[in-house]
Amino acid sequence: MNLDSIPRQELASILRRMPKAELHIHIEGSLEPELIFRLAQKNGIELPYPSVEALRAAYAFTDLQSFLDIYYAGAGVLQTEEDFFDMAWNYLARAKADNVVHTEIFFDPQTHTARGVPMATVVNGLYRAVQRGREELGLSASLILCFLRHLSEEDALATLEQALPFRDKFIGVGLDSGERGNPPEKFAAVFGRCRELGLRLVAHAGEEGPAQYIRDALDLLHAERIDHGVRCLEDPELVARLAAERVALTVCPLSNVKLAVFPELGLHNLGRLLAEGIVATINSDDPAYFGGYLNDNFTATFAALPELGAREAYLLARNSFEASFVADETREGWIAALDCFFADCCAGR
Repeated sequence: MNLDSIPRQELASILRRMPKAELHIHIEGSLEPELIFRLAQKNGIELPYPSVEALRAAYAFTDLQSFLDIYYAGAGVLQTEEDFFDMAWNYLARAKADNVVHTEIFFDPQTHTARGVPMATVVNGLYRAVQRGREELGLSASLILCFLRHLSEEDALATLEQALPFRDKFIGVGLDSGERGNPPEKFAAVFGRCRELGLRLVAHAGEEGPAQYIRDALDLLHAERIDHGVRCLEDPELVARLAAERVALTVCPLSNVKLAVFPELGLHNLGRLLAEGIVATINSDDPAYFGGYLNDNFTATFAALPELGAREAYLLARNSFEASFVADETREGWIAALDCFFADCCAGR
């Protein structure tokens, strides 16, 4: 399979068509303005924006916190189990169209329980969409419960206890929201408890926070995967460790630009991460807010970074399967299908 034989002008089509997994998607961040307005009308909620266009125009963020402010406000329209189902189902249909075969979906229960929405409403609505996605779309999907790091660890522990009756409906836990001033060690106890329960562990680190936060997420939280992690390059020893231990990074290029982690996509460090042997993946993060779903992230990033070619496309897709929390047999089947796809792309060259 001579990947270097694939001409660059065919890359955009290949990126869209190749099978892939998405491992860093906040389901509340897939809430499009049109659905926000529809749910607000249904639930009798008055929005501070006169139209869909005005709301979309407000998506001009200067940093992570300016995004989070509007993100949490938008989530306020979610009231019923059907609302959570509709949000997740809309994302799954979009993922299927992007040739995603597996997705691990983050959700933030504290955003909703703080508003008086029961945990059961949140989890059952999302899980029903996951089940329907498997049955009707043939799309593998799992849920990962995330703790909001700007809140206390006590709040996280209480949230975990509320979620345990639904333990069969989510596979792991994560840590998201604002990094600044909220280091990983703040959540060591709750992650220790989750580890005892056999939950898979991931954590946001090294987006706005320093490279040390990545080390701490690995050593103190025992995170198996790092969400974002792009600042790891500030620490050469950490880079070597991530590569040697095959710790995956769930990188979100359009998000990184939208939140000013990088000034423009052409300056993103994804190519260097791959060159250093790191198991990097591409993901959409909060696609409704950051200008694109998974295929949009792939095509825009490859267009902006000329060092990325068919070899990197294959590697990124393979990495997404390798980093997925699935059975070995399932993973091997997806990788075999990916190999067949790229073999067909190379055939006759």
